[in-house]
Amino acid sequence: DGMNVLFIVVDDLRPLLGCYGDKLVKSPNIDQLASQSIVFSNAHAQQAVCAPSRVSFLTGRRPDTTRLYDFYSYWRVHAGNYSTMPQYFKENGYVTLSVGKVFHPGVSSNYSDDYPYSWSIPPFHPSTEKYENDKTCRGKDGKLYANLVCPVNVTEMPSGTLPDIQSTEEAIRLLNVMKINKQKFFLAVGYHKPHIPLRYPQEFLKLYPLENITLAPDPWVPEKLPSVAYNPWTDIRQRDDVKALNVSFPYGPLPDDFQRQIRQSYYAAVSYLDMQVGLLLSALDDVGLSNSTIIVFTADHGWSLGEHGEWAKYSNFDVATRVPLMFYVPGMTTSSASQGERVFPYLDPFSHILGLVPQGRSKKVVELVSLFSTLAELAGLQVPPVCPETSFDVALCTEGASIVRYFNASEDKVKEEDECDDPYGCFNEEPVAFSQYPRPADTPQWNSDKPKLKDIRIMGYSMRTIDYRYTVWVQFNPNNFSANFKDVHAGELYMVETDPNQDYNIYNNTLHGCL
Repeated sequence: DGMNVLFIVVDDLRPLLGCYGDKLVKSPNIDQLASQSIVFSNAHAQQAVCAPSRVSFLTGRRPDTTRLYDFYSYWRVHAGNYSTMPQYFKENGYVTLSVGKVFHPGVSSNYSDDYPYSWSIPPFHPSTEKYENDKTCRGKDGKLYANLVCPVNVTEMPSGTLPDIQSTEEAIRLLNVMKINKQKFFLAVGYHKPHIPLRYPQEFLKLYPLENITLAPDPWVPEKLPSVAYNPWTDIRQRDDVKALNVSFPYGPLPDDFQRQIRQSYYAAVSYLDMQVGLLLSALDDVGLSNSTIIVFTADHGWSLGEHGEWAKYSNFDVATRVPLMFYVPGMTTSSASQGERVFPYLDPFSHILGLVPQGRSKKVVELVSLFSTLAELAGLQVPPVCPETSFDVALCTEGASIVRYFNASEDKVKEEDECDDPYGCFNEEPVAFSQYPRPADTPQWNSDKPKLKDIRIMGYSMRTIDYRYTVWVQFNPNNFSANFKDVHAGELYMVETDPNQDYNIYNNTLHGCL
């Protein structure tokens, strides 16, 4: 009678994982999940900032339809009364549960994480979340600071814990309740790290000696990067340790040794996250539900670690839009384990170096906006219809086609013409991922990273295919949400094969009409 769903979404996690080929990171539990999953190596968010990305994939609509490009509006009031993915599961007989950061909290989810529409019971938020930005990082002088780089002694933290630890405990508690009640569930678990501040148990630092940490392969601002495309990483500039460096605005750069420390702490935060995921999946084994639960693991967007001289998200580069995305589907991505056999034994990041490889891998370019229809199809629910071109008054539809068709297909084979059942027509041509990012001006300002709707003047629309990333920055009117593609302020074109890091913009070398 249908599978459970465990939906794990991580804040600001780029695909810095063993299963994505990173040689330095210790992520044995996520790699173990990948070894039983189909892993998408080319998955992209629709806008590289928390609230717009989450509202987009939870409603299955793009930012131009949710009309959320900042943090300050609720789509049901501001755009249309769109059904969400958890709401759809709830309406189809599932108990829907939210733990940690699933919707972005605040106005953009009606100060309630969209309860009661999306969730069966009020969402859980860790009690220690409120200390996230407090002075809890001990400096060399013994004093406490609100730093970016913030390894901590957990026993010294308020309540002797950290938010993600509390979220794991609550998610495990709910799994046990669901087992006892024999209820079919959709459990969403949102982890905070590696979102800044990089605050994690200090023992994870020892996994990454500083001498093993390199700078980004391209830690400079590319020569032909249009200034409108650059994000000046204003959020990390507010942290006490970055403030003390007195770095010039907008381009910096940060000193090399501090760049290495940020990268080291990001790696450490990923291993801390991996431990939480490992404990959660092991608990799924404990309650005997690994064979009847679909697991999705993804992130809301990536995070630049010095590439292009940038930090944080807030851009249209792959480092900001690309996310991990994997689906574990018992009996589909893996044969069912025999009764009592563990699928996800907990692996200690401090001792396990397994080198597990993904069960299946797809290089197809896919989008997070496809999650809603994909999960509906996997769970055996009716896939929501495709949205008409204008869908503000349509409560249930989706702008992202299901990607289940890529699960079993070998890399090059897509359905033949006569058996094509894709709502967007047959995919003979390569799929495309669309992302976008707003800016207040042509040059970097203090509000370039996160402009409020009323201040948006330019929208960067970006498309990523298997071969290239193409972006145009066009005039945008926030009063009527209109983009004027005849008024192009700047453009970017990067060829993936010869320029995988997107450092050499050839937009001005090409006849734009050719694309």
